[in-house]
Amino acid sequence: MTTRMIILNGGSSSGKSGIVRCLQAQLADPWLAFGCDSFVDALPAKMRASDEGIVFASDGEVSVGADFRALEAAWMNGVVAMAHAGARVIIDDVFLGGGASQQRWQKALGGLPVFWVGVRCDSAVAAGREVARGDRVQGMAAAQADVVHEGVSYDLEVDTTHTESLTCARTIAAHVS
Repeated sequence: MTTRMIILNGGSSSGKSGIVRCLQAQLADPWLAFGCDSFVDALPAKMRASDEGIVFASDGEVSVGADFRALEAAWMNGVVAMAHAGARVIIDDVFLGGGASQQRWQKALGGLPVFWVGVRCDSAVAAGREVARGDRVQGMAAAQADVVHEGVSYDLEVDTTHTESLTCARTIAAHVS
């Protein structure tokens, strides 16, 4: 069966969003792109600083609560429904729970073919990108660089430490096409 979804997992500022934009340009068919950032942005403001929602600590640690998990499950199921309806979808995610996060996606996917991509980046490089972006709590990139990959199985891994997004996207596209 044809791959309907590509899920990229990597820490904050690892280069996932750039790869996604390049992938959309490289792949022959149209692919929709969704990410955990757009999901978090869609949450009500009161959930963005609540123990039941999502909390970004001053040291870069991120914690989520039960209300967040419930809405995340609904969002995942909605994205998967689009893929079942014929859309091709690329997901840009941060598996804060490592393998447990991948298992939540697998539950939502229900057997839908997916291509799993790990996006790695040296923590110091990601931290430098984080500072340059200016829209992240400093410390997130370093805190997430390795933990998001723990217990996760991939079809392919790319490393953006010294490799440009376009090159990574071409490598992924060659495996998906």
